[in-house]
Amino acid sequence: MDTPDKKRFKIYLRVFWALVLFPLLMLVILTAGTASGLFGKLPSFEELENPQTYLASEVYSSDGQMIGKYYIQNRSQIQYKDISPYVINGLVATEDARFFDHSGVDLRSLFRVFFKTILVHKSSSGGGSTITQQLAKMLFPREKKMSKFHVLIQKIREWVIAARLERQYSKEEIITMYLNRFDFINNAVGIQSASRIYFSTTPDSLKMEQAAVLVGMEKNPTLFNPVRKKANSLDRRNVVLFQMKTYNYITDHAYDSLKTIPLKLKFKPENPDDGLASYFREYLRDNFMRKWCDTHLKPDGTRYDIYRDGLKIYTTIDSHLQKYAEDAVEQNCKYLQPYFFKELKLRKNPPFDFRITKEESNNLIEESVRRSDRYVTLKEAGATDEDIIRVFSTPVPMTVFTWKNSKHSIDTVMSPIDSIRLAKSYLQCGFTSIDPHTGYIRAWVGGIDHRFFKYDHVKVGKRQVGSTFKPFIYTLAVQNGYSPCYKMPNVPITINYDNQSWTPKNADTNDDGRMMSLSEALAKSVDRIAAALTQKFTPQAVIKVVRHMGIEDKIDAVPSLCLGTCEIAELDMVGAYCTYANKGIWVEPTFVTHIEDRNGRVLDQIKPETSEALNQQDAYVMLKMMEGVVESGTGVRLRYKYKMMNPIAGKTGTTQNCSDGWFIGITPDLVSGCWAGFEDRAVHFENMEYGQGATEALPVWAYYMQKAYDDKSLNITQGDFERPDKPISIELDCNKYKEENNTSSGEELFK
Repeated sequence: MDTPDKKRFKIYLRVFWALVLFPLLMLVILTAGTASGLFGKLPSFEELENPQTYLASEVYSSDGQMIGKYYIQNRSQIQYKDISPYVINGLVATEDARFFDHSGVDLRSLFRVFFKTILVHKSSSGGGSTITQQLAKMLFPREKKMSKFHVLIQKIREWVIAARLERQYSKEEIITMYLNRFDFINNAVGIQSASRIYFSTTPDSLKMEQAAVLVGMEKNPTLFNPVRKKANSLDRRNVVLFQMKTYNYITDHAYDSLKTIPLKLKFKPENPDDGLASYFREYLRDNFMRKWCDTHLKPDGTRYDIYRDGLKIYTTIDSHLQKYAEDAVEQNCKYLQPYFFKELKLRKNPPFDFRITKEESNNLIEESVRRSDRYVTLKEAGATDEDIIRVFSTPVPMTVFTWKNSKHSIDTVMSPIDSIRLAKSYLQCGFTSIDPHTGYIRAWVGGIDHRFFKYDHVKVGKRQVGSTFKPFIYTLAVQNGYSPCYKMPNVPITINYDNQSWTPKNADTNDDGRMMSLSEALAKSVDRIAAALTQKFTPQAVIKVVRHMGIEDKIDAVPSLCLGTCEIAELDMVGAYCTYANKGIWVEPTFVTHIEDRNGRVLDQIKPETSEALNQQDAYVMLKMMEGVVESGTGVRLRYKYKMMNPIAGKTGTTQNCSDGWFIGITPDLVSGCWAGFEDRAVHFENMEYGQGATEALPVWAYYMQKAYDDKSLNITQGDFERPDKPISIELDCNKYKEENNTSSGEELFK
């Protein structure tokens, strides 16, 4: 017979087990109901097989360097074998010690949480989530503002999903998926981005203490941010190392040594404007890839998305040549800028030309104000014109461009209006380099700094081309059988058209009145002879030559086109000049070779268009004529100043009032062109000393080619141009030409 104490004990025992078993029973019921879909649809087999993962699309140079990304989340996918074992071991030791033993849900951890955390309220006992459960939470995230019941159901959903993930994937695949998806903040999503951004290395090369820092962030990346919370990060790193010692991944001695190492970061945050070829990458994104995605569909019929689909875009850009080009642009613009600032001190409406009135100056500034993001934002907010003027006239803290430091930026206080005037005062530059035989663009520099000056001067911008247009006119003469030795009088010529008359004048009058060969006239860029040839063959015939050489921009058939008054993109001009170095074959300038999906499957291969624009002989004769520009003409400083003695053909160009400076240089392996000037044509140097193409643009070409030649790994030849396959019928030796022709007059051109 039970005593009263025994009866009370049995009652307490029943109550205890009821309190323990009832929640467990309810948990089992809720789990079964969740697994059956009673509380909401669970991910299907296909969704588990192919979970939605946003991957950054990556841009690669021709020599295999990743030069940029397009992303919403800066995530890259890597395989298990490419992850350092220090990361794997540290993660398992710290987050889920029995990871390789459980099946997605660690019952021992759950019971520990239940008894110690819930019943005993011991918060230091740790959590119960496994790595697989955390992955389930990443793949199928919780909704915001959920009730406590829905939070419980969601937790159970994650258990069920974790168990199914364990059946679907191997342990290696699960831990790889987890590390590829985790957001390490500071624009580093996934272990690959984190390794590069925090330590400038790859996941397989992480040192043990570096791996411990990244693993430590998995508990709370904001709290243990090694950039902003260094002390917290260091303490957490040592916790990870201690856990690795506890589970025998490292020895006591290794732990004692590693925990004393200070936190050493090589933090390099990734910004779309940073890195190589920022202007090129923006053009690739906004023009080429946007159109490509609109016309290429995925197997499910949807369009590709460069921000989510993890495309790999392989370009023709050479990372070495791109770096040399960017350095060359900086070197010359940085050198010339102080001379322009000195000129500004004497101007009444800086930075504009002295001919620009105050009213015209204000109109130009107002136009720039209306194009600014600040103006658009204020207008959308309902600001009046008076409010906007007040905002733009009020000094505020801002960061502006400068050449005075390596960061090219300085923090200052300035009104937005003054910042616009300052921006217009900086010399801009565009540079392009192309392999003439393949059409592959090897370097693309659209401006001096994409962070501050977004406008691309390679393809988007179009400027007057000046005397770089003249070779097209001389090409037409050669096609009509004229020898470079043929002489014409450098005398005034008046051309009548559309009830108007035009009499061009030479920039240099030293040779006025004498007979000049076509070769010499091109070398010295004589306007009168270019105009006479244009009149002889007609502007329409010149335009036809230009069209064959790949230039499609609008060109008016007027006599003055011989002076390069038409506006053409730099890329198109350099592409046309490639025709001379490629034996008369025009090859479409190309900057993408192929595109792959995230799994490496080739989606598209790009092959440039080609056409025969000139015959081999005419192309070669033009090369020889343009060599005269460098030997004794407007490009001669390549010889005496830059000591470049190898065969070089080219042409300088300077437009009216020194608004645009050009140089396009041709070598057997590379054809490269440079434009230099200011944002507004009304802003320019006042004299030819600094404002001509031979000063603004030619040095950029010289600096670039010097570095290209010095880099022996590029194998860029300094040899001569290849002769045509057949004998040349046009005489290039002017002494022989004089003997064979009784007259040296070009009077018939003017009849």
